Amino acid sequence: MLKTLNETSEMINSGKWLHISGNEDLLKKLPSGNWIGGSTEYFMSLDGGIVTDEKLFVAEIPYDNCKIISYDEKNIESITEDAFENGFTIAILPFDSEVHKVYAAKASGFKGMFAKNVVGWVSGVNLSKEGQTPIAVNGKTTERSNIKAVALHIQTPGNEVVSIGIVNIFNQNEESPIIEFSEEGFVIEKCLVNGREFVFADYLSQNNIDTKLPLIGSYFGAGVNVSIKQIEDGKVYTFAPVFKNIKYRFANKISDYAKEFEDHLRHFKNAKAVFSCNCVLNFLYGELEGKQVQRFYGPITFGEIAYQLLNQTLVYVVML
Repeated sequence: MLKTLNETSEMINSGKWLHISGNEDLLKKLPSGNWIGGSTEYFMSLDGGIVTDEKLFVAEIPYDNCKIISYDEKNIESITEDAFENGFTIAILPFDSEVHKVYAAKASGFKGMFAKNVVGWVSGVNLSKEGQTPIAVNGKTTERSNIKAVALHIQTPGNEVVSIGIVNIFNQNEESPIIEFSEEGFVIEKCLVNGREFVFADYLSQNNIDTKLPLIGSYFGAGVNVSIKQIEDGKVYTFAPVFKNIKYRFANKISDYAKEFEDHLRHFKNAKAVFSCNCVLNFLYGELEGKQVQRFYGPITFGEIAYQLLNQTLVYVVML
């Protein structure tokens, strides 16, 4: 939950294993200990969505056997090898770093990725402020980095089962044309729309496409969002990479974000998450500041991880 700098420092000094998110400057003032952290000023709290640079969101990890490892783009693929057989991993990647880009493009191909439980998020900044830097923090060493990821590997008892969930309130608009890409990555120039080639930026403009809605790719029947960041100099920049051989459509419109989340989460009435995060685009486009999304509290992020990188989703871990 939301804590002051002093309260958070006391928790760290008590030896607890912690997952912390908050303002970059506050993270830099924390003592060394059993924690990992990432930068954001957006949160979903008990009182609803909030933007603050005065408090940190602190989640206590209710397990004792944990380890913290930092990664760069050269060794991030070993994250699954370092994970416990029984347990889960929380990873934090600084936005727009090389390690973020490599993970986004290649995580699904990491050895054993879908045999291990890997979740996490992409750290960011307050979009209304200048001069901030997305960082990830290794609390053991107090290394604060905008180029390295950090992971908390957590071992859980053999009688408990880790369950990773993804809440995606979007569905493909079946009336939207099929869009495909011949190049992979975060920067898109051309696309195929129902087999015809277009400059993607021109297609969006000419067809008045609402770029607050994500593209949704069909991956073996599961819908994975790709959110549009900006259009500049005839190129479309996205928050997650597009891939070849995937058929995309734009999503249906959402009239009430908060209600959609509540409808999706209704059957989790008694769930208690040990990890949760939600996307900053949901927060902003859904105007979730001051609104409650029950049961799942945590940082509002610049990308979510449930094995691979996701956009405009809520990701959580519950124990069964």
